[in-house]
Amino acid sequence: QLQLVESGGGLVQPGGSLRLSCEVSGQFFEYYSIGWFRQAPGKEREGVSCIAASGRIISNADSAKGRFTITRDSAKTSVFLEMDSLKPDDTGLYYCAAVRGFPPRCDPGGYLHWGQGTQVTVSS
Repeated sequence: QLQLVESGGGLVQPGGSLRLSCEVSGQFFEYYSIGWFRQAPGKEREGVSCIAASGRIISNADSAKGRFTITRDSAKTSVFLEMDSLKPDDTGLYYCAAVRGFPPRCDPGGYLHWGQGTQVTVSS
């Protein structure tokens, strides 16, 4: 059973940057795809960026392309989301999640193990 813990959220001004971290504990991290998802108030949870066990990017949301970068550090069993040029629309609760294997899409329904989330608020 995997456990995922997110950190790095906070309040940032528009145009600013944040780096989210997801620490994963449990066996066989190297076989799991990891994704970042977010949920804004009143909206459904959506995929932001997902990365396969191999390090291949599964997909990035259109809103994240060119601004967000997902990476994984197998030695530390962590996955990071570097977010630049943040906008108020990026505000939400950000979750990381894991699934064994290679899901074809960065879709919340395809991921089984979830963290508790970290809040990101972009506001002046």
